[in-house]
Parts: sequence; structure tokens; C-alpha cells
Amino acid sequence: MSWLSPITLSDEIVKLVPLELSHEKDLVEAAKDGELWNLWYTMVPKPEEMRSEIERRLSLQGSGSMIAFSVIEKASGKVVGMTTFMNIDAANKRLEIGHTWNRKSVHGSGLNRRCKLLLLKHAFEELECIAVEFCTHFLNRQSRTAIEGLGAKLDGILRNHRLLPDGSLRDTCVFSIIQSEWPTVKNHLTYQVSRFQRS
Repeated sequence: MSWLSPITLSDEIVKLVPLELSHEKDLVEAAKDGELWNLWYTMVPKPEEMRSEIERRLSLQGSGSMIAFSVIEKASGKVVGMTTFMNIDAANKRLEIGHTWNRKSVHGSGLNRRCKLLLLKHAFEELECIAVEFCTHFLNRQSRTAIEGLGAKLDGILRNHRLLPDGSLRDTCVFSIIQSEWPTVKNHLTYQVSRFQRS
């Protein structure tokens, strides 16, 4: 894990901290805000499954394939969601940002955009990634629109890519931002974040 280790990233509004079991209570409360687990095309844990999900992510972190973060809204001091660096490929300097969800009350606030800016800045400027990927369900239009809004481009669609817990098959849309695109994407995201700050 010498290339990528747990780290805290922050700006004036949001802080991404290493995920801990002590965050379970806030994360259960966050998931209940909007009953996010009822969105069948996402993988938000039910309240009673939150601890096992935290343990799963920490286990993957221990094996070197994931770095798990809790999302803290600085104004409230509470954990409002989760995100990860995942599918870490140190040899090729690639990773995916995914398994992201936030409580419904912060949707549309610009908080998630801030998180993505922090994660992408670390990936491209500190880790010197050559590409960062984002994946989502073909039918998750909200997620696809949000990923495109970051400046990521669609690489393709992996059909019947994953078997979901309900037995359905997921067609996965794969997006990426490559190293040469980062300066433009950074300007774009910085501008968007500043607009949320003024409003």
C-alpha cells in the first residue's frame, strides 16, 4: 500500500476521513434520510447492514484494493455519507472512485461535487494517476448525469457485467477522466464549487 494509504482530505465545507466503525451511528442516520437502500439500482446498505458494510470496506482496504472514506459535513460535524478509492491498480496508476452515497438532505448542495474535486485532485496531483474511472448502472440516469457533469467521458458499456443481490443483471457504464484532461476538469469543478458557495 505504499502508493496509496488512508488519508484525510478537506476544504472549508467538507472533510473526507478514513472510515471507522465508530461512524456507524451517523451512517445509519444518513441512510435513513430518504431510505436510500430502496433505490434498487444502487448499493446503499440498510441500517441493519451498515456495520457489515463498514467491515467489508475495511477488509478490502486491508487487502490493498480500496481506501474507504466517511464524508463529514463540517457545519454539522456529522458523517453524511461514504465514498472510496477502489479497484486500485498501483502498477498502472489507475483507480476508480465509487461506492459513493450521501444522505438525501445534502443532495443538490454541491457537497458531492466538492468531494469529487478533493478525490480527483489527490489522485492526479499527489498519486499522479494516468486515469480515474467511474462506473454506474446503465439505468441510473441520475448517477450518469452527475458523472458526466464532472467532465468524465463514457468509455463504454459492459453488458451483463454484474449480478445484483436481487438476481438482476447490471449493464455497467464505464466513464473516465485521463491525466491530460485533468487541468480542464479541475477548472470546471473549481468553478462549479465556487458557484455553490456564493448561492
